[in-house]
Amino acid sequence: MQIRRHRLHYDNGEPVRYVESPNRGGALTPRFLIMHYTAGSSFESSLSHMTRRGTSASAHLLIGRDGAIAQLVPFNRVAWHAGRSRWQGLSGLNRHSIGIELDNAGPLDRHGDQWRSWFGRDYPRDEVLVARHKNGGRRRGWQTYSEAQIAAALEAATALCRHYGLANILGHDDVAPERKTDPGPAFAMESFRAAALGRGDEEPARFETITRLNIRDRPGLDGAKLPEAPLASGTFLSLLSQQGKWAMVEVLDAEGMPETTGWVHSDYIIAAQPEAATG
Repeated sequence: MQIRRHRLHYDNGEPVRYVESPNRGGALTPRFLIMHYTAGSSFESSLSHMTRRGTSASAHLLIGRDGAIAQLVPFNRVAWHAGRSRWQGLSGLNRHSIGIELDNAGPLDRHGDQWRSWFGRDYPRDEVLVARHKNGGRRRGWQTYSEAQIAAALEAATALCRHYGLANILGHDDVAPERKTDPGPAFAMESFRAAALGRGDEEPARFETITRLNIRDRPGLDGAKLPEAPLASGTFLSLLSQQGKWAMVEVLDAEGMPETTGWVHSDYIIAAQPEAATG
């Protein structure tokens, strides 16, 4: 993807869909990219909400689960996505950042064999990651992101970082941790940030198993179990990437060095405390 006159275009030169939002501010020279989930029921409902006058919410980009992209605000104008926020001595991150919203229901609560959103829709277990948020709270469900959606977001983020020389990619939960949980545990921020910024040496997220857990050679229950399976409860892992509910991980030894790589079910791992994970 490429950026021309502060609008996002595909590689063939075609601009992404543009639906102008009246909910925007003045001139922007962006320093950061902030990732969000919509906590909405669909791409179109979120688009309608953020382009309706008086809703006090918008973003620069909205990305659907099928990879569709809409731009709402030019990248050189302030969008209203971060709200009350702070990062590295800066307050009011709307004035310093580009915002990308991903169509995603966000946190879910168990409802029988499924998981229910705040707006009453039920989601099957294969679309849900069960985890605690990095900022604390109980274990709960989080709708996973689709492969097409993450691929589109990564292309857009890479183009933005390159064009504007952005210093970092953050979550809404980084800049407003007392208020917000997006983009949440289902978004693999560390690997996404490393790929978009070209930081091959970015340290992966560290997790640990919460029970004995099989590790497989590919995602899914049809993947063959590796010789290391099952991993003991409390085994430390580095998260490399995520595909639905399956996480590609490196198993770490007592010194924190990689031993083997494989796939585990992400319902059974939790974020590790940094001091514990490093041994």
